Amino acid sequence: MKPAPFRYERPETVEETVTLLDRHGDEAKVLAGGQSLVPLLNMRLARPTVLIDINRVFELGNLARMDGTARCGALVRQAAFHGASSLVDRCLAYIGHHATRNRGTVCGSIAHADARAELPLALLVSGGSVIVESHRGRREIAADDFFVTHFTAALAPDELVVETVWPDPGASVGFEELALRHGDFALSMAAAVVQKGQIRVGVGSVADRPTLLEVDPERPGASAAQQVDPADTLHATGRYLRRVTEVLVDRAVAAARAAGPEAGP
Repeated sequence: MKPAPFRYERPETVEETVTLLDRHGDEAKVLAGGQSLVPLLNMRLARPTVLIDINRVFELGNLARMDGTARCGALVRQAAFHGASSLVDRCLAYIGHHATRNRGTVCGSIAHADARAELPLALLVSGGSVIVESHRGRREIAADDFFVTHFTAALAPDELVVETVWPDPGASVGFEELALRHGDFALSMAAAVVQKGQIRVGVGSVADRPTLLEVDPERPGASAAQQVDPADTLHATGRYLRRVTEVLVDRAVAAARAAGPEAGP
């Protein structure tokens, strides 16, 4: 299939981009890497009247690291994001395939807000945030507030994701997922950070958005499983996915604890 007809715009500055978004609102879609958007266009699940290609907005291509925090511009590809933080490095290998990571952008994955995608979960558990811009100015949205529900983010129609902010949680991290095949979207996934004896755990794919959980340090997996209610799918029952989540959370927390400074040789 081919996309429905649309008007193609190729701005060269953020100002031009937000002007177009202000003018066209919900009728516009932003194209960066296109790994999610182009298939949706071809299947006509997305039918924008205006496509805004930001690949010439070179100011959005910056990747900077300072004081333990990475700031990732909207055009930074996933393949270039290796080394941004310990948790990012754990999850990158699970994302699609080489071609996907070479073309797909970090911010595009965040803006797409797919609960089955690895980077939104990693941003959430890292305590990161999203910087968006419109004619009203810039604002910063905590990841915990940014993801709303399936493919829905706290992003106004006239706002552009210009940057994501990734605090590095240190070495004490774990990331686990189960998929039918390597590169497929996960049936369930879990990320964990252990800092100063405190455990921060998030899960993806088994809820309508990446979700932080309050877990019992003595039984993290079991307590996490009690907080999720995944639906039955073509690939697995909700009961099975709940059990998988329990196992993955236990593994992620164990990996985070084993990697910490208090771990033995």
